[in-house]
Amino acid sequence: MALISAFPMLSECLSSSFQDGVFLKTKPTTHRSKRALLAREPKLVENTKNALFIKGRKTSGMVVNCMKDLYDIKKPHGKILNRQNDILPFENITPVEEFSRKHDASMFMFASHNKKRPHNLILGRMYDSHILDMVEFGIERYRGLKEFKTQKVSLGIKPCLLFAGELFEHNHEYRRIKNLLVDMFQREKIQAVRLQGLEHALLFTAAEDQIYLRSYRIQLKKSGSRIPRTELEEIGPSIDFKVRRTKISSDDLFKLACKRPKELKVKKVKNISKDTFGTQHGRIHIPKQNIKRLQTRKMKGLKKTVLEKEEQRKQRSVDAKTDIQT
Repeated sequence: MALISAFPMLSECLSSSFQDGVFLKTKPTTHRSKRALLAREPKLVENTKNALFIKGRKTSGMVVNCMKDLYDIKKPHGKILNRQNDILPFENITPVEEFSRKHDASMFMFASHNKKRPHNLILGRMYDSHILDMVEFGIERYRGLKEFKTQKVSLGIKPCLLFAGELFEHNHEYRRIKNLLVDMFQREKIQAVRLQGLEHALLFTAAEDQIYLRSYRIQLKKSGSRIPRTELEEIGPSIDFKVRRTKISSDDLFKLACKRPKELKVKKVKNISKDTFGTQHGRIHIPKQNIKRLQTRKMKGLKKTVLEKEEQRKQRSVDAKTDIQT
């Protein structure tokens, strides 16, 4: 209540009022607040998910630099909050939800450091301005972008996400962590891939209770054929995460969050299917054909004799009688 009363323009831009712990919709009074309200309305094709990078009350140089490197990868769909915040997301998530609602960000990353959980990094996402999934990582080893004296990738380039390890396939929590990492770094959805546009690759490897993050620049070199030779050059950051605490949503809530509008559902076309590689296959049904009646090319050498013509005429009459009886 004090936050909204201290910043009247904020409440106007959000086009809501706070009463008894509930945000109530009100009509916008200015063009600016109307544009802000329209930008926040649900869309058939949602915008790229924005992320908030938040500092806790106490942080370390390692966790702050690590968060800044991940922020550089997320740019320009991210915002870092420089002010420190006395927040414990696993104990009270309400302040983070308010930040998410204020900055229109569905993803967040929270950095903290203490004796019990040193170099702590929390990654989470929201659904309808409420927490959906949240995972706590501990940084075991870290090499920053500045330690790699190599050429970097372009700002805002869409990375190629690679996941290795059986845990990502067979463990329920790690499958959800994989989905969370995809949400964080996938950027906008695309329909086609241009070979020259593949510049950046992020590799996540799961082993036991750790996840290893490696970042590579993809180099396309001459190979003497149409297909170029591919080389990978590590550009950083290089991080070893240890999974600590997780807060995973229920299957029903996750299914509701992943629900797609009816307008975007692809209508099933009869007798048309697609394989794993996206190739379209069609099935054509044709009636049974009488091969004997097919008209072939006329040649003198294949000219029928009188007896053959007579037998053919009799066969046609027999076939006609059979059709009438059936």
